[in-house]
Amino acid sequence: MADANREGLPHDELIFDWNEFGRKGRIIPKGVEFFDETLRDGLQNPSVDDPSLDRKLELLHVMAAIGIHVADIGLPGSSERAFDDCLRMCREIVDHRLPLRVAFAGRTVPADITPMVEISQRAGIPVEVYTFIGSSPIRQYAEDWDLDTILKRSAEAIDVGVKAGLEVAYVTEDTTRSRPEVLATLFRMAIEHGAARLCLCDTVGHATPDGVHNLIRFTQSVISGAGSNAKIDWHGHNDRGLALENALWALEFGAHRVHGTALGIGERVGNAQMELILLNLKLLGLLDEQDLSRLLEYTQKAAAAVGWNIPINYPLVGRDAFRTATGVHAAAIIKAKNKGDEWLADRVYSGVPAGMFGREQEICVGYMSGASNVNYWLRRQGIEPTKEMVDAILKKAKSEQHILSDDEIRAAIASVA
Repeated sequence: MADANREGLPHDELIFDWNEFGRKGRIIPKGVEFFDETLRDGLQNPSVDDPSLDRKLELLHVMAAIGIHVADIGLPGSSERAFDDCLRMCREIVDHRLPLRVAFAGRTVPADITPMVEISQRAGIPVEVYTFIGSSPIRQYAEDWDLDTILKRSAEAIDVGVKAGLEVAYVTEDTTRSRPEVLATLFRMAIEHGAARLCLCDTVGHATPDGVHNLIRFTQSVISGAGSNAKIDWHGHNDRGLALENALWALEFGAHRVHGTALGIGERVGNAQMELILLNLKLLGLLDEQDLSRLLEYTQKAAAAVGWNIPINYPLVGRDAFRTATGVHAAAIIKAKNKGDEWLADRVYSGVPAGMFGREQEICVGYMSGASNVNYWLRRQGIEPTKEMVDAILKKAKSEQHILSDDEIRAAIASVA
């Protein structure tokens, strides 16, 4: 029996879900994995700060708490500081037994892979090697690479990781603009040399959902033809504003692991937003056992770590995500609360239940508000409304071009006291 409100009407009769209408099974299988790039690709955004080590360690703990499976924590071959930070983060995971696996990124250069091997040995933890090289014709032309050069460099890098006993993911940069015959050759080489994963990259945010579908189906056929059980990763950027949508489609089309960053930070306009991937899968009923009550904390810690301002209208975590000052909207929420039904109040004007993610619906007073907003605000403050109070507050609200602050409301009250 579905939960019911005070009047006995089942909650599942209050919303007709067109998202579920006519669906044949789940669109995304359970068991997919989440790969967090906040501390690698996220830090390639030109406007972020490189976090202190303490901030990075804090973020690892929250990643583990929200169910991230693997975190890419940097390029240890890029500098001494990067190496030291990566080693310390690995030790943090070991010392605190965090349920979080580690990945490193590096070019298809043995010198980038050997530091990963060393960290794995010194920290006593297996790490995943993500070794990348551009595969598109435009990259080849700009770099003066031919296919033989890419094959040679890729095989050498993969061999270093595999011989050390580490899981290697072969990353073709700009996969979504690469020729199929080139990708087939590169993928078969990677599989022959022991790569366990193929990472498909929408490096410049070129792909549409059709492109995601075509590329994943193609990659599946190459893997099958090679007699391999290699897994597929999807790594997408947001240049067309499609990163989140493409990430969800990638999972439906057969990707085993999807990449994202906190708040979508990353190169240029960024990556798929990890918290929104999780939010959407939760609302699709695919993460019923995954506790996302710390999802807000995840984004806040990430923003603080890199000096990022969260847009006020950002879904789930923006200041205005669950605020309303509009009279009609507020009245509906208040009526639901008056029925004693918090489930109803959290959904009557919200497609995302705030309480599921550690937030609540907020009712403000402003130039589009009505008496319901004012009465609600006053009672929340333990003040019994009078007509004079309500009229004074509404008069003030209608004269301003912004939502009233608590101090402004109290001043209006004082004016009729």
